[in-house]
Amino acid sequence: MNVHFAGVGGVGMAALALLMKHRGHDVSGCDLKPTPRTDWLESHGVRVSFGHSADHVCGVDLVVATPAVSHDNPEMVAAKGRLVPRGEALAKIVGEADSVAVCGSHGKTTTSTFTAKLLLCLGERVEWAIGGETGRFPVAGIAGPADRRPVLVVEADESDGTLALYHAATLIVTNCEYDHPDHFKTPADYFACYDAARRQAGCVIESTSLSPLSELEGVLPALAPHNRANARAAAEVAIRRGHSLRDIASAMPKVVAELPDRRFQILRKADGLTVITDYAHHPTEMKCAVEMAKAVCGGVLRVLFQPHRYSRTKALLADFPAAFKDADEVVLCPTYAAFEPPVEGGDIADLYAACRADETIGSRVLLARSCKEAWYHARAKMREGDVTLLLGAGDIIALSPLVESWSEPPRSEIWLGAGSNTWRSDLETGEVYVKTSGRTGMPGASLGIPWMAGIPGTVGGWIRMNAGAFGHSISEVLRRVKVDGAWVDAADCGFGYRTSTIAGEIQDFELVDDFAQIVSASGATAADYLSRRSKFPPGTKGSVFKNPTGDHAGRLLELAGCKGLRVGGAYVWENHANVIVSGDGANASDFLALARIMHNRVLFRFGVDLQPEVCGLIM
Repeated sequence: MNVHFAGVGGVGMAALALLMKHRGHDVSGCDLKPTPRTDWLESHGVRVSFGHSADHVCGVDLVVATPAVSHDNPEMVAAKGRLVPRGEALAKIVGEADSVAVCGSHGKTTTSTFTAKLLLCLGERVEWAIGGETGRFPVAGIAGPADRRPVLVVEADESDGTLALYHAATLIVTNCEYDHPDHFKTPADYFACYDAARRQAGCVIESTSLSPLSELEGVLPALAPHNRANARAAAEVAIRRGHSLRDIASAMPKVVAELPDRRFQILRKADGLTVITDYAHHPTEMKCAVEMAKAVCGGVLRVLFQPHRYSRTKALLADFPAAFKDADEVVLCPTYAAFEPPVEGGDIADLYAACRADETIGSRVLLARSCKEAWYHARAKMREGDVTLLLGAGDIIALSPLVESWSEPPRSEIWLGAGSNTWRSDLETGEVYVKTSGRTGMPGASLGIPWMAGIPGTVGGWIRMNAGAFGHSISEVLRRVKVDGAWVDAADCGFGYRTSTIAGEIQDFELVDDFAQIVSASGATAADYLSRRSKFPPGTKGSVFKNPTGDHAGRLLELAGCKGLRVGGAYVWENHANVIVSGDGANASDFLALARIMHNRVLFRFGVDLQPEVCGLIM
């Protein structure tokens, strides 16, 4: 049979592709770009192409699909009638084999790895398909005496509900705790999936009900309690397959000597500084990882966490803060979507707000605009004895090259006038703020433009943001601008609504010859404009968002119920929904989080993607 895998580079897809190859099928696959895993597949005879095309499925009998590939993709459309989900295809293979399927909310990868390695050490022929690599132990393979029937060890994923299709000879259930709210709308739905797999299994090993084995106590290294439980489940499989406790105990030190990648994996340990990565993304897993990091930390424990999926962040929001209890500082990074559309209440800003309100960690949490920014902050702050823990199942692992190179953040200069409408992160980011000098550093009010009356800042700041009000902008009266020593005509400055394309230091400017006529033609005096302008309270940066075309940001924010919203010490002004006030105890992370929440309220209610007017904000 000809089988094609759309998205073959994913860890679960790659493992299943090799299983299909072992079974004599002609296997092909495609992915967006080459990776070490696609190279590995090609070395095992799987044909891999890159990009997605309907041509890939011509003459193919079966197409195995991953949720990572949209069903309106031309390749998926062309495969209609021949599509099967990855989990369903794996379940079918498990039902036909002498199989050990490992399921559970936590510990699946580690337990299935321990089980496959243990049975190999005990002389069995083992085939495996696991959702993670362990050093030189790949995601899938077959090894052991060729004259024996293999036992198939798989990691059984419950996230899409296909666990309910499994008919395993042996089913290990590590634990059950509600997760994957994107698929399981209630805890009852989630647990029912496990119950179906239990009913259909030949025998079931419940990890949480296994008693300790004295024979293992003296041979296991200093594993964390949850990994000792994983090793105990692997041992139980071997016992039920007829292996002696003596042989199991002899093999176990080698089996558990190495954890799967990203399971409390040390990325760097040098000069008294330690950086660890861990795949944990559910609060229970995270609490274990943070406790383990605290145990080896001789200084400050800094946790960089990237949530995985908006739906999980929202559903488990109340459980996350307690997971950080042992951390000295927590830096939250934007949520990793995992191909899921945004969910209101599941943004990183919502998690930040929940953590900020928690009295146990509220004063120790910060908000980053990216994983890279969070890392550069940690890199700048680390001192001897400190531990930085990179936590999460998303692309936070892409920081590994930066950790290994230990390079300092690239320096970027941000030129300021008064800086009144500029947001500055409270993280160490590598951004250097430089005050402009010369004529552009003078107060904007000195120009005497009536419609600009009451707008704070310097001339340079006004020019860069093309500041304005009441339908007018400063660009109307500019002839040219001097930037980094060169004069640029106003027509070439890319002026738009509250924006320009000017980069570098604005050093000087020239007004148009008919400046006085334009000002007088505006039809009102400075006093007239001031009387129409709300007087902002201290601690604001002016309007947070630009007005969208044909509407007003303040109106939309008010309709979305933003007035009075608060995160930490920052709150939305009761007199104007487009103004954030930094009150007592407010920090830059509070401002950023509140702005994101305001933005999302408007986006989800009205479909309007508000753009920030305050420099430095990223939505």
